[in-house]
Amino acid sequence: GCFRYWTCLLLQFCIEARVVFLTFPCLFVCCPVEQLPTITAQSPSSLIAFPFDESFPMTCEAKGNPEPEFRWTKNGQEFDPSLDPRLMKEENSGTFVIPNNGNLTEYQGTYRCYVSNKLGTAISKEIEFIVPHVPKFPKETLDPVVVEEGQPFTLKCNPPKGIPPLQIYWMTINLQHIEQDERVSMGLNGDLYFSHAVEKDSRRDYCCFAAFPRIRTIVQKTAMSVIVQTKKSDMSPESANAILERKPSLLTPSTATSETQLVKGEDLKLECIAEGFPTPQVEWVKIGHQLPIKAKVENHGKLLLVPRVEQEDSGKYMCKAKNGLGEAVHYFTLKVEEPPEWVIEPESQLSMIGSDVLIKCSASGTPQPTITWRVNGELLQGAPAPNRKVFDDTIVLRNAKASDSAVYQCEASNKHGTLLSNANIMIMNLSPMILTKEGEDYSAVEGNGVMMHCNVFSSPPSTITWSKDDSSESVEGPRLTIHDNGSLEIYSVEKDDTGQYTCLAKNTEGSSAVDAMLYVKDPTRIVVAQEDLQILIGTTAQLSCLAEYDKSFSNDFELLWEKDDMKIALNNTENSRYFVEDGILQIINVSHRDQGVYTCVARTPVDRDTASALLMVLDVPDAPEYLVLSEHKSKSVKLKWIPGDDHNSSTTEFIIEYEESQWEPGNWKELLRVPGNHNSAVLKLHGHVDYRFRVSGLNAVGRGLPSEPTERYKTPPAAPDKNPENIKIEGHLPHEMDINWEPLLPIEHNGPGLEYKVSYRRQDVEEDWKEHMVKRHSFVVKNTPTFMPYEIKIQARNHQGWGPEPKIVTGYSGEDFPSAAPEDVAVEGLNSSVVKVSWTRVHKDKLHGHLGGYRINWWRLRSLVASKKSHGDKHTLTFPGDQSHATVPGLTPFSEYSLIVMTFNGRGNGPGSHPLNFKTPEGVPEKNPVFRVTDVQKHTVSLVWAPPLEPNGILTGYLLEYQLINDTEEVGPLQTVDISNPDTTKWNLRDLEPVSKYKFYLRSCTTVGCGPVVSEECTTTLETSLSFFSGKSASPSPPSTPRSPVTKPTRSTIVPALLNFSSAVSDSFANISWISGGEHTEFFIAYMNNREGLWKISEALNTSKTFHIIDGLDPGTEYTVRLIPNSWVDNSSIFEDVITTEFAGLASIHGGISTQGWFIGLMCAIALLTLIVLIACFVNRNKGGKYSVKEKEDLHPDVESQGMNDDTFCEYSDNDEKPLKGSQHSLSREIKAGDSGDSLVDYGDEDVQFNEDGSFIGEYAGRKEKRVSAEIKATIQTPA
Repeated sequence: GCFRYWTCLLLQFCIEARVVFLTFPCLFVCCPVEQLPTITAQSPSSLIAFPFDESFPMTCEAKGNPEPEFRWTKNGQEFDPSLDPRLMKEENSGTFVIPNNGNLTEYQGTYRCYVSNKLGTAISKEIEFIVPHVPKFPKETLDPVVVEEGQPFTLKCNPPKGIPPLQIYWMTINLQHIEQDERVSMGLNGDLYFSHAVEKDSRRDYCCFAAFPRIRTIVQKTAMSVIVQTKKSDMSPESANAILERKPSLLTPSTATSETQLVKGEDLKLECIAEGFPTPQVEWVKIGHQLPIKAKVENHGKLLLVPRVEQEDSGKYMCKAKNGLGEAVHYFTLKVEEPPEWVIEPESQLSMIGSDVLIKCSASGTPQPTITWRVNGELLQGAPAPNRKVFDDTIVLRNAKASDSAVYQCEASNKHGTLLSNANIMIMNLSPMILTKEGEDYSAVEGNGVMMHCNVFSSPPSTITWSKDDSSESVEGPRLTIHDNGSLEIYSVEKDDTGQYTCLAKNTEGSSAVDAMLYVKDPTRIVVAQEDLQILIGTTAQLSCLAEYDKSFSNDFELLWEKDDMKIALNNTENSRYFVEDGILQIINVSHRDQGVYTCVARTPVDRDTASALLMVLDVPDAPEYLVLSEHKSKSVKLKWIPGDDHNSSTTEFIIEYEESQWEPGNWKELLRVPGNHNSAVLKLHGHVDYRFRVSGLNAVGRGLPSEPTERYKTPPAAPDKNPENIKIEGHLPHEMDINWEPLLPIEHNGPGLEYKVSYRRQDVEEDWKEHMVKRHSFVVKNTPTFMPYEIKIQARNHQGWGPEPKIVTGYSGEDFPSAAPEDVAVEGLNSSVVKVSWTRVHKDKLHGHLGGYRINWWRLRSLVASKKSHGDKHTLTFPGDQSHATVPGLTPFSEYSLIVMTFNGRGNGPGSHPLNFKTPEGVPEKNPVFRVTDVQKHTVSLVWAPPLEPNGILTGYLLEYQLINDTEEVGPLQTVDISNPDTTKWNLRDLEPVSKYKFYLRSCTTVGCGPVVSEECTTTLETSLSFFSGKSASPSPPSTPRSPVTKPTRSTIVPALLNFSSAVSDSFANISWISGGEHTEFFIAYMNNREGLWKISEALNTSKTFHIIDGLDPGTEYTVRLIPNSWVDNSSIFEDVITTEFAGLASIHGGISTQGWFIGLMCAIALLTLIVLIACFVNRNKGGKYSVKEKEDLHPDVESQGMNDDTFCEYSDNDEKPLKGSQHSLSREIKAGDSGDSLVDYGDEDVQFNEDGSFIGEYAGRKEKRVSAEIKATIQTPA
């Protein structure tokens, strides 16, 4: 029958015999295979029964066929665990367990396990079972140790024996460690040595504690008492309490020489403890050699430690204890021996019947190990065989038979240990058995090598051949090798190597074959690799990697990242700092532990490629360490330190700071900076300061944390090192001299009692120094002549003495105002707005102080266009230094100015020069403030504008230009209209193209030239229509609830009812006026602050009224005003204007916009009546008469009955020529009463408003807009 189990045992045997080295499944074959016993597990050579363990397994596990049997020996005698009911035995196992539940000492001994079947016997190493006893110090009564002061003595510990390691401590009864130093130290044996006794050694509680950590036990010796006897007090003072000096002698070792033997790998510990006074110092040398590099000196120089000794550490060592009176020496001889080590360990073998078998075994060690041979656990002498011979380290089996199969044991031992090895020797014949699986698939990368296996088990060994693709011929070639174990290796695989391969195994007993398939793949390689990277700590690092691989591995390809050869775990949680996406590794919040070598691994099942990059993390330097002060002097000290880690960015500087405890404790200040390659500095210090210092490093990343501060260092007091600096001499009053200086810092006082000696004398006369001692940092010299030079010096002094000789500084006494003005002031015009002013310098004797420079004050008297004078604001320019001319810019052209020039010093300004009047020439006008398109038709456009606010000369006319600018890249030719009449403020352009976009340009001109341009755009209409205003459409706003008027107004009904719209504006209100066309129709007025964009609408108004006042406007603000037929704002406005309120205190008058033909006709119709009114007005004006609003109210009690014959109409008789936004006339309250018949002086500070014809009505200021019409009417009808 077939026995699978036997086959498995056979294959396991093959593995152990080192014929086959691969893992393989059991196969079904029809042949029984027997196996020698083999021990698979056993206990260590020492098994310690620790009291806290529950049980102690004595392990012995083995395998074999037939099933092996187990037996034990104890101390060389047969031992059967099954006979002891307290021992726990396992089935089919040699292991038994000793429970920890009784007296274990009866199990103490040396055990060995024997494993046997019919083929042979294997044995285990010897296993020693140790039952430790609880160590205890003996109970004893110890006499006090009495010793004379200065004499040596030793306190013996004599610890009990126990399981090593042993640790000994000397402590007091209160568990305080006995302090050890050069005088007092503990030896390796645990004794406490005193090189000489001192009085403080007297105590009654010297306790020795022995600790055994492996058994968790600490025991204490009875406390010992020490009495140190001091010298008699009746001795002479010179000898009382004096310890006699003596040369050293050794307390341990007690002999002159000693010999030490160690096993290789153990630690060498040599000690020399000496007595003597003064306390001896111990030195160590190795005779004829240097001490080993790994040697260390411990226990205050008394212990030499050489860890893990080797053979080269053998030799002679010497310790030397010496003081000033002599020396003592001891010589140690060290021999290093070794336990056995295998040179040739016997191996298991499978051999065919009739062959010769050689079993080799040799070992090394010091002393040389003894070799003992056994067969099946018995000494060779007890199991003789005729065909077996022993030659030194080799056993030879001649013409081996199947019955020679056995387990041979080789044991090598010396006094330091034992080695045991079992070798299974199997003698048999067997036809080839191929252990490699049939139909194995191999994948190889083109250009790499591949190994295809054919593991064969046979006896005698088989001949292996390989063929490809059913060919009968064996494969061969320079790239192919068949190894001894049957494997076929192909070097540098090519694509043509793909195919089916067959392995054939033959021996004298038969043959066997197996097939395998080889596939050749494209190589995996990294095409984009990350270069070395430097990254700032706390930022995000990105490392890139891109690879190519064979397409057949699309599901098996992996791209991994490693750091320092350890795979990076990517858990993709919130706390994870590593993320990989598309081959890019991101490291969030980089820290120092992220520094290292990162490797990208591109891997398929058959090959891999790697690329590495160094990631360096940059950070500020770590704090320096181990700051030490040395070379202490009165005013300097040397500071040394060890730099901290610079974190891959070289330290460029070290910053040394100090803190002192008296003036500003806790406040650290910078003292010195030194280059980054220095680690020490000499610090210059001040006297009488308690210093401490710290150091911090600086690199390209920034400044690191400071070090821990040094201990304090206080310098002695000293005289001041320096005198005050930055001495300032000022004269705030003509006959005084103020002396101020920077006081010495508190740290610069160098000691207590600081004060200053102020010395001064006149520079221009010979006189002695006048001296004053002060404690503050200022001094005032009284009764000095004005602005005289003085020599001043200031010297510091404290209780330790005077500072260095001070430097002399020069200063002047107090200044007075200059007493003279510049003369010969002249003005030269450079252009229309800049003049050059020149003058004769003021003589230095008249300055009475340091010349500060010159100032020019100027103001505008009047415009040369108008005849009235009005002082403008005063302007000032300052020109420091000694100047004789200067340039004054920013003047208004065509104006009359006045200026004065003065000098100034530190005290103030001198008198001004005589005022000089001058005129500026004409310039070009300012930009026109208003330029609007008022009516757009099919072929015509009406334009209106206002004259410039500052004509800067006499206007000669306007330059009007326009061109077609339809939305194309090309524009039409520029057409020019030269308007020679300066009074023209409107113009009609004709013959324009319909439905076309035009741009209009306007400039005002004087004889000098034309000013800046203003422009407007509009598009002509398709058909001609009636329109009073066409411009930019206002922004629509949501409609409010409309009122229900008596007559519903429409644009067509309102337009004929209103004529000649106009607006007049002050700082807080606007007067919108019109002329009624005869029909009475209702309409509304809407206005909007252009900055806010919110519309406000008045109450319903009737065309029978002639004006409406909009009150409560913001000064200096632009508003849009509309007349609308409804109570909501849309695009159906009758009239639109943009007005700008004046700044507070200044009003402006806007003339009304006149339509063209019908307005001229109306004015002609009333010309006769107007002429009569004008004559009356001029007569009244020439008389200088004044009239008030009250008088006008008496003359015209009914507002609505006032017409064009009103007395005030003469002030604005050119109303028909006013543009939409007319020229602004000054309403400044500085105008004298006699300058105008309608003076503003009569109105005080009341808000100025306009009547419907343009005159002022002060009484109407402050009224609410929505009730303004009724209130105006009531006010007029009520007598004052």
